[in-house]
Formats: sequence, structure tokens, C-alpha cells
Amino acid sequence: MPSLFQRLSALWKKPQPVAPVLTQPPPARAVTNTVTSREEAQSKSTFGHAQFLNEELIYTVLRTCHDPEIPLNIVDLGLIYGVQIDNDRVNVTMTLTTQGCGMGGYISRDAQEKILSLPGVSEATVEVVWEPPWTPERISPEGRKTLGLPD
Repeated sequence: MPSLFQRLSALWKKPQPVAPVLTQPPPARAVTNTVTSREEAQSKSTFGHAQFLNEELIYTVLRTCHDPEIPLNIVDLGLIYGVQIDNDRVNVTMTLTTQGCGMGGYISRDAQEKILSLPGVSEATVEVVWEPPWTPERISPEGRKTLGLPD
């Protein structure tokens, strides 16, 4: 019988699917609008993305950030206190479960990187605050189910 290490190694070494190689170039697209200046291109690009940038999108991407010590995302854990969007800048106010949490830098950096990956975001700030203090009552109903906590 293989050891636990051998079984885990076998899982890690599974071949990953490879993207198909294109044998023909993609069809050419007709250009309908010609942009004459870099500033005009940037303003059109920013406007096009900014109209889709909203709180719901920010919360959706924040749900992909997890506290490594608790099997729950930071939104359902109740760590996010607020999201502010100012054109292409996003400011998030969040807390941690305890002030001594050693993963705070990791969690806030992960949130910032994921927000910055969104189209139309040029700047993201994640501020960790301690007031009001986090309590387990902030956990969402979905999070409570995941953690097996009573409603």
C-alpha cells in the first residue's frame, strides 16, 4: 500500500490540461472606430470598464479571498466593513478576527491584488481597522452553515 506521501505526490503530479494550439490565425476583425490619441484611447477604455465597476463586482472578487486559518471567504466571515468606488479607484475597509492575526498582511494583500486584477481598476487600497471589533455575529448565514454554527 502506498504511503500518504506517495498518494499526495501522485495527485500533485497529475498532468494538467494544455490549451489547444491554434493552427490558423483567428479571423480578422473589422475596425469600426479609429482612435487618434493615447489620451482618447485611455478615456474610452476607462469609461468602458468603469461603467461595469460596482460594489457587487468588488464583493464577488472578495469572496475569492479566504482566511487561511478558517475555511471561509472574507465576505461571509464578516471581515469587510465597506467598499467605496471613486471612478477607477477602489477603497476597502476591513478587519480581522483578532488584532494578533498573523495572516492579516496576507489577507489584505490578496484582496488588494484581486481587486487590482479587475478591468478598469487602477488603484486599490485595503485598510485594516479595529473599530468596531469583529465578533462571530458578523458571519453571514451561508458562512454559518459552512462552519456548522447555529443560526
